[in-house]
Amino acid sequence: MPSKDKVLVAMSGGVDSSVALLEILEAGYDAIGITMKLWEYRDVGGNLLEDSNCCSVGAINNAKLVCDRMGAPHYTLDFTGVFRETVVDNFADEYLAGRTPNPCVRCNSFVKWDAFIEQADQLGATYIATGHYARIIQTRNEYHLAKGKDSLKDQAYVLWGIPSETLRRTLLPLGDYTKEDVRNIARKHKLETAETPESMEICFVADNNYKRFLKNYVPQEMEAIGEGEIVENSREVVGSHSGYTNYTIGQRKGLGLSNPEPRYVSKIDPESNRIYVGKKESLYDQSCRVTQVNWLVESPCFPLQVHAQIRYNSTEVPAIISQDGDTLTVQFDTPQLSITPGQSIVFYMDDRVLGGGIIELNSWK
Repeated sequence: MPSKDKVLVAMSGGVDSSVALLEILEAGYDAIGITMKLWEYRDVGGNLLEDSNCCSVGAINNAKLVCDRMGAPHYTLDFTGVFRETVVDNFADEYLAGRTPNPCVRCNSFVKWDAFIEQADQLGATYIATGHYARIIQTRNEYHLAKGKDSLKDQAYVLWGIPSETLRRTLLPLGDYTKEDVRNIARKHKLETAETPESMEICFVADNNYKRFLKNYVPQEMEAIGEGEIVENSREVVGSHSGYTNYTIGQRKGLGLSNPEPRYVSKIDPESNRIYVGKKESLYDQSCRVTQVNWLVESPCFPLQVHAQIRYNSTEVPAIISQDGDTLTVQFDTPQLSITPGQSIVFYMDDRVLGGGIIELNSWK
């Protein structure tokens, strides 16, 4: 039984963080519920009152109700500045650069861990805790991030960017549960959030319309893009598009092309405002470059054999990593579909997360 170590528990107002708080309290810790106010929807649209969204008024109220029920203090802290600077600005910049970002990774790295750990230090807390479905495994004096028990809900993929030194101060009480386990625990304790639906959208794009968001957030930049050419991989112009930010790698619908065999977006060139398309086979590649690498293990030796995952909920595949300065080259055992610049690639050994990075454009075809 812990000696009443203080824990800051991230409270989103959903069922996962509610049960995380319950587990922390039942383990004997002194818990404080913290809701991180990340965004003001009134700035660029969205639904301010939607209960399933982690930044909404309803979500904050739910978090407070759960904390009150459990006798834990609850505070709502303003993280909107650091969130805008490290997550939202990057989100817009990446789309303007013709890439497809994963803002949840940056939010975990720079807000839910970096800024949250700083807040824990200010409040004299030993640990932070979240409702992520992942595990922290301790072997001797080393701490490792590992996948959660629920393979369908596992969230280790979005945690590759957290600082490795924070693992020893992180508690993930839901790692050994399935989602249904968590729902049942919440029902058993009659928590207000037991039936709260999951939020599937990007938290600061409440209506899940990122095109609308970008037009509102960076209107001048978006207006300057305009229409551009759609080019076959053979370099033949085959149509026009409404602006490269409206497309992602692998997209088939909405291209306005008529072909006996479907065409897919294979490359995006922001400098020329061109979208390159091709048949499905043009989307396959057997390697990619990786930058912005974060290792959660000490000094790996190269070449390194791993299992790699190129998008959330995709299947891991065997790969070999080589290093050239700050850049990695990942060679997959088999060609992969729609390797997308801006997305995260995560490296595993068994259930352990070794680290990850951001996928870069490999080459023009």
